[in-house]
Amino acid sequence: MPVVLIVEDDPGVREGLELGLTHLGHQVRTAPDGEAGLEAAARHTPHVVVLDVMLPGIDGFEVCRRLRAAGSTPVIMLTARGDDVDVVAGLEAGADDYVTKPVVPRVLDARIKAVLRRAAPQPVARTEAAGLTIDRAALVVTKHGRTVDLTPTELRLLLALSERPGQVLSREQLLGAVWDHDYLGDSRLVDACVQRLRAKIEDVPSAPLLLHTVRGFGYRFGPA
Repeated sequence: MPVVLIVEDDPGVREGLELGLTHLGHQVRTAPDGEAGLEAAARHTPHVVVLDVMLPGIDGFEVCRRLRAAGSTPVIMLTARGDDVDVVAGLEAGADDYVTKPVVPRVLDARIKAVLRRAAPQPVARTEAAGLTIDRAALVVTKHGRTVDLTPTELRLLLALSERPGQVLSREQLLGAVWDHDYLGDSRLVDACVQRLRAKIEDVPSAPLLLHTVRGFGYRFGPA
């Protein structure tokens, strides 16, 4: 659930956005001015900051510059005017997007999701581990230089696991990522496919180096 920090001095706007974004599934933190916004950003480490331009004390442009100097948290500027002056100034200060008031929570929600997608790390195009090479662009898997013949389902499972090396993925997560939603709930599909995949990519399937079972949770990709 994304953590959104709203820095807005107008109580009505601030509370309305907090209520609307909370209803849409965000964790919302608020601050009434620039100084409090910087403190809240340091304390809560939000996923995105929604920042009003016109703030008492430190204005939104300066807050944005300080946030950008401290890290890469996406910033969406709120402006009461739609003219190019505020837009250009906000972008030059490091903002990722802007929304003109009055703000509709659903529109802001869409903008938040868009900047979070752009900010998300992209999976590496190539993974190499224990003699296995996964080329995501070409969808080719090799083991010690030889092509491994995988079914489409086996390939999707390997891609899903290897995109997040070291992270445990539950059987339910893998069912949703690899199989059609009609199969949700039958974790035996995952277990059977992992066994077939181990037979093709592990040197010793009974002592896997790449596809590890985490009992009670799911599976993890990567050297032990």
